[in-house]
Amino acid sequence: MNAILKAALSRMVHTGTLIITDSSGKPRTFGDGTGEPIHFRINSAAAERKIAFDPSLHFAEAYMNGEIDVLDGDIYDVLKIIFENTGATVAKEPWMLAIEGIRRATRRLHQMNTLTRASSNVQRHYDLSEDLYRLFLDTDMQYSCAYFERPDAALEEAQMAKKRHIAAKLLVEKGHKTLDIGCGWGGLGIYLAKHLEADVTGVTLSQEQHGIANKRAFEEGLTAQARFDLRDYRTLEESFDRIVSVGMFEHVGIGHFPEYFQHTARLLKKDGVFLLHSIGRSDGPSYTNAFIQKYIFPGGYIPALSEVIPHIEKAGLVITDIEILRLHYADTLRIWRERFMANREKAKAIYDERFCRMWEFYLAASEAAFRWQNLVVFQIQLAHRQEAVPLTRNYIEKEEKRLKRLECERSSANSQVNRKESIAGR
Repeated sequence: MNAILKAALSRMVHTGTLIITDSSGKPRTFGDGTGEPIHFRINSAAAERKIAFDPSLHFAEAYMNGEIDVLDGDIYDVLKIIFENTGATVAKEPWMLAIEGIRRATRRLHQMNTLTRASSNVQRHYDLSEDLYRLFLDTDMQYSCAYFERPDAALEEAQMAKKRHIAAKLLVEKGHKTLDIGCGWGGLGIYLAKHLEADVTGVTLSQEQHGIANKRAFEEGLTAQARFDLRDYRTLEESFDRIVSVGMFEHVGIGHFPEYFQHTARLLKKDGVFLLHSIGRSDGPSYTNAFIQKYIFPGGYIPALSEVIPHIEKAGLVITDIEILRLHYADTLRIWRERFMANREKAKAIYDERFCRMWEFYLAASEAAFRWQNLVVFQIQLAHRQEAVPLTRNYIEKEEKRLKRLECERSSANSQVNRKESIAGR
């Protein structure tokens, strides 16, 4: 085994049992021998050298390219034993620290999301086949952190709870002009239009999402209340009673934070409410993981609150509530990963083996980062005026209960209609 890689692993892995068979066919064991053994093989000396030099990029690439095969366990188990041993800090050699310094210094360059570049970056991920996403997402196509009111909640239940939780914080009333920035496949916007009779405008840069969201609104009979546009939020000029953004802020880029909050402050009416839902870091500013930057979310960046709040303040907005969702995304990703693996052959038929390995690594590494490293989700409620929301948080639970009743009533009414149609059609 490459001497540098061997030394780094010896310093890094202290608990558990990690067996690595090197490119010469010789197995080496790291850890204290406890737990189920996790075993993988590195298939070439070149892969060993690359991993030793820059593991944050080349370990993922080696797995994608078939230069690593997991023999006992799976790639999630491999990452689990590494992350449990290292936490948020991976063993750093001098050259690794130098690479980290370069990535930190150049992060703004990679995150220059102009109108043209932002569109291109979004399309690289979100314009993948709809059939791929349907293999692992819930039926409403929610591609963001679910909200588990119970640990054993099904994904569909937890995603509905997420929409309900966000809607409750928005305090939406009938006819409220509501903007959904980064509307995805339209699920949240349709929920707000259907259950709260909001007048929803959703914007996305994904052509796939744009088409599906409008198709869904048409099928629900909500085209007069829920419209989805293919455009950048920065081109909007009208004002809104409510603004919501779920899972989009991670694509803004740190250099565009002032622009984001200044523009949303202009779009939000003086008595309006804005709910920002985003992945965040719990341990301060950093840079985007090299694998994620290159293959998954080009131009993306997960911020720390300390990087976000100053720009909120400078835009003249008031923070009226902050909630940190900790392990909710880890559980969401676990279900996504399990569903993807159950449908792996279907994904391979859509793309290929390398893509499946890339997606496996992405889902596994993301889940591990939420469980053992520094990732959380924050929801920041914003307004121009302190009195825009109630004095205490009691209204959130009260509104969630009301919305749950509305959902049940509508579901019951739809079931009755379907039964009548079925009887009439006999």
